[in-house]
Amino acid sequence: MNLPNKITIFRVIMIPVFLVFMLVPDIPGGKYIAAAVFIIAALSDLLDGYLARRYHLITNFGKFMDPLADKLLVSSALICFVQLGLMPAWIVVVIIAREFIISGFRLIASDNGVVIAASWWGKIKTNVQMIMSVLLIFDLDFYAINVLEQIFIYLSLILTVVSLIDYMVKNKTILKEKH
Repeated sequence: MNLPNKITIFRVIMIPVFLVFMLVPDIPGGKYIAAAVFIIAALSDLLDGYLARRYHLITNFGKFMDPLADKLLVSSALICFVQLGLMPAWIVVVIIAREFIISGFRLIASDNGVVIAASWWGKIKTNVQMIMSVLLIFDLDFYAINVLEQIFIYLSLILTVVSLIDYMVKNKTILKEKH
């Protein structure tokens, strides 16, 4: 197993660690440790992608596991936010549903020999979700921060819908059956 794939596996292993520090009450500094774990996991995605492209270490395992690790990390955080009352459940359902729909598109495309690359909208959405997640993990009780959290929650929702529509429009032919 190459280094980028090991980093991806490391990201998946970090998810339960994040969950413990995020959800177990009364751990001294728990939310700060959870934030650090989340940030390290998010940055590891940049690192494994860079290494895979730079050193031509792209594998089928990495193509499958890297986006799955990202979805697991973000979805885990989003579900924590619902449990902690930091985010409405309906927004989390929309965001996670988008991930399932895009994954389905990619699976169908793959069966047809087509690779759907991440779009510009999808990349912006992911970055906004990461910033939103860090803000919500810290959950600082200052009016300006609370307003900023709400802005990022709704910006994340809007970008989720826009990126979904973008994927669907650009890849609508994938849903048509081959004869």
